[in-house]
Amino acid sequence: MEGETIIRRLLCAAGIELNGSAPWDIQVHRPELYARVLAEGSLGLGEAYMDGWWDCDRLDEFFHRAAAARLAQQLKMTPGLAWLWLKSVISNRQRKSRVWQAADVHYDLDVALFEATFDRRLTGSCGYWAEADDLDSAQEAKLDLICRKIGLKAGQRVWDIGCGWGAFMGFAAERYGAECIGVTISEEQARYGRARYAALPVEFHVMDYRNFHGEADHVVSMGMFEHVGPKNYRAYFEAARRALRPGGLFLLHTIIANERWPAIDPWLDKYVFPGGVLPTVGQIGEAVEGLFVVEDVENFGPDYDRTLMAWRANFQTSRPGLAEKHGERFCRMWDYYLNCCAGGFRSRGIGVGHFVLSPKGVPGGWRGRLRGAAAVAA
Repeated sequence: MEGETIIRRLLCAAGIELNGSAPWDIQVHRPELYARVLAEGSLGLGEAYMDGWWDCDRLDEFFHRAAAARLAQQLKMTPGLAWLWLKSVISNRQRKSRVWQAADVHYDLDVALFEATFDRRLTGSCGYWAEADDLDSAQEAKLDLICRKIGLKAGQRVWDIGCGWGAFMGFAAERYGAECIGVTISEEQARYGRARYAALPVEFHVMDYRNFHGEADHVVSMGMFEHVGPKNYRAYFEAARRALRPGGLFLLHTIIANERWPAIDPWLDKYVFPGGVLPTVGQIGEAVEGLFVVEDVENFGPDYDRTLMAWRANFQTSRPGLAEKHGERFCRMWDYYLNCCAGGFRSRGIGVGHFVLSPKGVPGGWRGRLRGAAAVAA
């Protein structure tokens, strides 16, 4: 009963009740839940959900309220979290020999899962909803925005760091007449992209970004920097700077955190993004010092909330078939991932940053270039 009392008190601070009637209240099926959460924190909460120990009609709103009330910071540090934090301090969890774990756990999953969740281009990062009404339009608006921000022109070569399934490269080649080369740590992503974009001037290479030695007129990176890790931030930007030809621009699209702690979530680290760490604006600024001029920063974090909820709606439509193939526990994990991330963005504890970087500064200023840029049909 003591564990239940503690959990009840914590949830009450966020306006959440145990076995309450509101859609964000949690329904407890196993009383062992309380001890598991107190002992294991975020990891115990997530695994208990996967095991069916509790449910919630609106997981997204549960996480929004919990994040806004900073409930995670009010729990005692668990041994698992302490060990994860210690490893991140004393070792490089994102060193070259470990980067492939993210592919093993997440990116090499059955492509049908991503096709059932994402937009038609399989764009695995935040859409841009300023003038969009649906997921496909939001993702194309984001891809077009990136092309305009770097001033992309026909015939130019772009290096995509962490190219995923090739959404940006395909779009840039089709709409702007660009040539693109992308690196990914996922064999499955490269295989998919090579088949889908075989008729376009795009290349997929399975390698760590630190091993790339080519040149490009521009560099872009979307949803990959979260895998780099603080010990490698400088090496990452040095790699981009080496590849960038004079006059080029680097567009970094990444999730950003408002504070460095807590930057690691044990459940997400185990089940979705091993080695993932969210950077702060300050960490990015420190890492680019002396390498790049920061031309522009835009934060459209609320758009990721809407993107994730659109992904969840897609996933729910296909869930019966996916459950037959992957099992209900896996589907509960996937649904939990989408909802907890949506709640985090809704709370504004995390955001989405667009950083436009130039090696020596854009003569006359970058904003004039953006206003004058126009899409070029391939």
